[in-house]
Amino acid sequence: MKLRRLVLAICSAAVLATAQPVAAQRTAIDPQAWIAYKAKFLDTNGRIIDNGNGGISHSEGQGYGMLLTYLANNPADFEQIWYFTRTELLLRDDGLAVWKWDPTVTPHVADTNNASDGDLLIAYALAVAGSAWNNKDYLRAAASMAKAILSHVVITSGGRTLLIPGVDGYRAPGRTDGPIINPSYWVFEAIPVMALLVPSERWQKLSDDGLALLRSIQFGPRKLPADWVSLRAKPVPADGFEAEFGYNAVRIPLYLARAGINDKALLMRLQQVMTVEGDEPATIDLASGKPKDLLPDPGYRIVNDVVACVVSGTKLPASVRQFSPSLYYPATLQLLSLAFVTEKHPECL
Repeated sequence: MKLRRLVLAICSAAVLATAQPVAAQRTAIDPQAWIAYKAKFLDTNGRIIDNGNGGISHSEGQGYGMLLTYLANNPADFEQIWYFTRTELLLRDDGLAVWKWDPTVTPHVADTNNASDGDLLIAYALAVAGSAWNNKDYLRAAASMAKAILSHVVITSGGRTLLIPGVDGYRAPGRTDGPIINPSYWVFEAIPVMALLVPSERWQKLSDDGLALLRSIQFGPRKLPADWVSLRAKPVPADGFEAEFGYNAVRIPLYLARAGINDKALLMRLQQVMTVEGDEPATIDLASGKPKDLLPDPGYRIVNDVVACVVSGTKLPASVRQFSPSLYYPATLQLLSLAFVTEKHPECL
């Protein structure tokens, strides 16, 4: 994979001081689509605004924003988002980012816990951008965050290597049903890059065990993973959370596809059981198997279309290739999907 070669070529400590760009970054996101995205969600301070969640910002959104600017080949916007991220979210002593920044409260950070998917996305974006643009500061920051992730949120439990969602609140003794995981927090494409930044066999184990859990966790009549899962004994939906295949889990097939995990059986099962009324994805109540919220936005629907592209070469419908952003989360999934198909499966366009 070109990305692995790029990062491998310049991420080792021995070459950081003299690294040169290996190859120019290709633009994977249409410039007009990026302009529309940033006009809707990126403010002048560099924060990505989650307009479906009270206008807050969070480490996930900052990481997504940085990854999208890399895919749009826009170093200036990347630096703007990174500036806000490092000055407003990287406040913890352990090198991880606080998860939430709220413009309506003072101080803007009321909860200093982290979110491990946001940390992974930020570190990953820094690594690939630093590699493509020969920015050693980005690479150093990526390596520092990768080390913190490995030290504080990658754990071993029951013979598995797991990614807990945050440092606080997801394992015993605070959670008697811990450890708690969120399967959608495994950003599979980022994990091999973390292993190049901070070599450890635990990264491969993390990826392998995360994939094994996705294959085995099948709740309810539709046999779907839950957003939040207790692994104290056998996997069960975690107490205190809705027992649902929810908005978090909708992105799992996209993460698998973007990482090149071509497990057609898993991809097709997830596509089929998260889809209702023809081709429309939905959040699903696990106990009944009935849909809760239909997800008609193109940013959700395109996840199924990416699976169809990967599995059978089906072209993306025109309705999901058109980008007219409304809400932060589906707009983000749509751009990540379009970038992936542009780079890896142009035959589906």
